[in-house]
Amino acid sequence: MKKFDPITLEIYRALYTSVAEEMGIALRRTSFSPNIKERRDYSCAVFDSSGRVIAQGDHMPVHLGSMPMAVAAALREVQIGPGDVVAVNDPFAGGTHLPDVTLVMPVSSEQEIVRSRKRKRSKTKDQRPLFYVANRAHHADIGGATPGSMGLATDVYAEGVRIPPIRIVRGGEICDDVMKLILANVRSNQERRADFEAQIGSLKTGATRLLEIVERRGPKEAGDYASHLISYSARLMRHAIAAIPDGSYEAEDALDDDGISAGEVPIRVCINVRGDQARVDFTGSSPQVAGALNAVEAITVSAVSYVFRCLISGDVPASAGLMEPIEVVAPRGTIVNASHPASVAGGNVETSQRIVDVVFKALAHAIPDRIPAASQGTMNNLTIGGVDPRTGAEFSYYETVAGGMGARPGLDGMSATHTHMTNSLNTPAEALEYAYPLRVRHYQIRKGSGGRGRHKGGAGAIREIEALAPARMSLLSDRRKRAPYGLQGGADGEVGRAFIIRADGSREQLASKGSWDLQAGDRVRIETPGGGGFGK
Repeated sequence: MKKFDPITLEIYRALYTSVAEEMGIALRRTSFSPNIKERRDYSCAVFDSSGRVIAQGDHMPVHLGSMPMAVAAALREVQIGPGDVVAVNDPFAGGTHLPDVTLVMPVSSEQEIVRSRKRKRSKTKDQRPLFYVANRAHHADIGGATPGSMGLATDVYAEGVRIPPIRIVRGGEICDDVMKLILANVRSNQERRADFEAQIGSLKTGATRLLEIVERRGPKEAGDYASHLISYSARLMRHAIAAIPDGSYEAEDALDDDGISAGEVPIRVCINVRGDQARVDFTGSSPQVAGALNAVEAITVSAVSYVFRCLISGDVPASAGLMEPIEVVAPRGTIVNASHPASVAGGNVETSQRIVDVVFKALAHAIPDRIPAASQGTMNNLTIGGVDPRTGAEFSYYETVAGGMGARPGLDGMSATHTHMTNSLNTPAEALEYAYPLRVRHYQIRKGSGGRGRHKGGAGAIREIEALAPARMSLLSDRRKRAPYGLQGGADGEVGRAFIIRADGSREQLASKGSWDLQAGDRVRIETPGGGGFGK
């Protein structure tokens, strides 16, 4: 490996990370939907000229670990020229689930962009961009059978519009025909258009900042230090793995059910550690299911990447090097690597959480003094859609609800927080009530729901929302039967539950997955799981 200056390396780490962070700020400030603007359900990243991730913002772990596969699919399927933007959400082409739409744009020098406009595209095919920038945002609706596109479908076709890697911008101009086709198949299409335009603007912000770096330091140094960052991340990960005792560590956990049948959906893992290498093998996990809990390979890799990144103390460049010493084995046709046309809406949000739980549980056998008890293990996905009587326009509300964090070896777990594969926020009551015909009736900590132990698990949350107009509600959640586990003698956390409280006062307990009709005055009450306890 070529020599590098450590101080300069740290400067470049901060520079590239700041580019990804500023992209996120631009996206948040210019987006239209509360899901992106308020909940911050988005992620941004910077890639080198070969499509390897260099830096990521401190955004959504489930997005960040899987986004490189979407970028790889975009580069493989489309010949991207200067000023082009490629969109993709296809779970079987690098995506995760359909509401998460990834946009990818090349970054070329201003001089090259000008020259390319004067020449035919065929003459620029072999010219590699300096960088690529990408972002992924969860759109509150992407079509499908239910408002919010997070219903209990049995195949991917019922979940919404599937976008293979295609240009949404060509030469700096939005492809109107492509945009019209997408928007014709989604609810609240003006909101969707505004969010797409915010994503495009965010990419331009990232490109501008990267070109400023190149202008100051030159393309060679900027590219060399991007490679150094990737190598440095790989060395840090090898060091972290080497601190784990050699051996094989197994664990099993399960999802409650797939929403179609009542049986548990087991996930099994065997982690083999040899020196500074790790092999994470999910052989023995459930075959893919009929319900919407199937995860594609990108999600499984993302979850494994997150867990192992947690083992590195201090700041680490969030680059492609993190996965170099780790091999992930996810058998095709299983719950952790589903085949087309499996439904996948919940794989991104629910199965990813259980993969994290089972990998941490296995590592607890190897390094018990470093692994926390299970957190709530679900994102409690709630979608409500209908027609807003105030405007006569369609609306789609989507939210994940916080829960209890697992107790740590030296600390209690935090209460009512988003954990592991989600890093979003709950929509503020004021923003929710302003944007939708909904009213927040209760929002509080679910006291006593954390597991007991030397260190207590964090408590879950209670979120109760009233519909002010007829609507269709969907819930995609878990940890309603099998509780978040405690460790080292700590007690399990409480399972979650949900109800519809009708306007007449009657109460209906809900299954963890499904769709229901609401009338004006009906309320949805979500009580989220608590985290497991740690120690006797």
